[in-house]
Amino acid sequence: MFYKQQGSGPWGGGGGSGGNGGGGPWGSGGGGNNNPWGGRDRGAGGGGNQPPDLEELLRRSQERLRKMMPGSTGGLRVLWLVAAVIIVIWGLSGFYRVQPDEQGVELLFGQYVKTTQPGLNYWFPSPVGEVVRPKVTQTNQVTIGFRGAGTTLREFPQESHILSGDQNIVDIQFVVQWRIREAGEYLFNMRDPEGTVKVAAESALREVVGRNPLQAVMTNQRDLIAQQARELLQQIMDSYKAGVTILDLRIQKADPPKEVIDAFNDVQRAKQDEERLRNEALAYRNDIVPRAKGEAARMVQNATAEKEKLVKEAEGQAARFTAFYQTYVANKDITTRRMYLEAMQEILGKSDKVIIDNSGKGSGVVPYLPLPELKKPAPAKGAAQ
Repeated sequence: MFYKQQGSGPWGGGGGSGGNGGGGPWGSGGGGNNNPWGGRDRGAGGGGNQPPDLEELLRRSQERLRKMMPGSTGGLRVLWLVAAVIIVIWGLSGFYRVQPDEQGVELLFGQYVKTTQPGLNYWFPSPVGEVVRPKVTQTNQVTIGFRGAGTTLREFPQESHILSGDQNIVDIQFVVQWRIREAGEYLFNMRDPEGTVKVAAESALREVVGRNPLQAVMTNQRDLIAQQARELLQQIMDSYKAGVTILDLRIQKADPPKEVIDAFNDVQRAKQDEERLRNEALAYRNDIVPRAKGEAARMVQNATAEKEKLVKEAEGQAARFTAFYQTYVANKDITTRRMYLEAMQEILGKSDKVIIDNSGKGSGVVPYLPLPELKKPAPAKGAAQ
């Protein structure tokens, strides 16, 4: 059950009677008029269907606005205090913190001013100032000649085909890793940093590969070429004032193009066979030549030794003959007898005959002739030797 209060409406105001006696929210009304703007029309009859009085409406609105706005000195102080609090809060919002892996780039009305290091800093709050804090310890990577990995790997021949110094085409895929060194230069000196690094890296590697032959690029000079390309790329980025440090340039693959790789492999196998045969020939030469030289040196030394021996023997015999001759000249009879005795000693020393002196008659020696031994055949010459 609902009850109505008699005499006044919820907004206050004059008293009517019944359910229509309350005043509207804009002031008191009269009679049974439910006009929300309050009051009666100035026209005759005072009917409830008359349009609102605009002058009365404006007057009452101005009165309520004066009540809401402070018009005294205390009100002005409140306004100044509120404005001061707002300004202080706005000024304190200019403090900002740069993390250890960041650099702060301060902008004034969108124009670069300076770069700040990690820590607590202050700059003009927005919208006057702005601070950008890019990550400077994050390692970025650019792949050239391919995208993706594993089964999703896609190759880009227009990037990877490079002309070598001996006018051959080599298919090179490589990776460049870089990092932000100076955030202000990085943000405002390059429109597309990653694209700039990619194009500059491709240009640097093409220049270095163009100074080297294909075999050097594919085999033993790959690391040296990558190092030279990284140094050249760093020089290019420094000339752009890009604020970028090139950490590494690594060649992933260096092969001939797919269209000619089979023929190239055949050529490489033939070159390997040629190299193997050459090495085997060099090994055989290194083995046989020293041995032949050693044998020749040994023969020369033997011949030299034999010559020296014969010469010394001849010289000794000549010296002995000269000494003997001098002795013979000094005493011919003794020398002749000595020579005779030495000759007979040599001859008879090799003979099996027994000589019996004729003066030995009556000594009991009986001559014996061994006829059975004489009948035996003489031994062959080879057997005797």
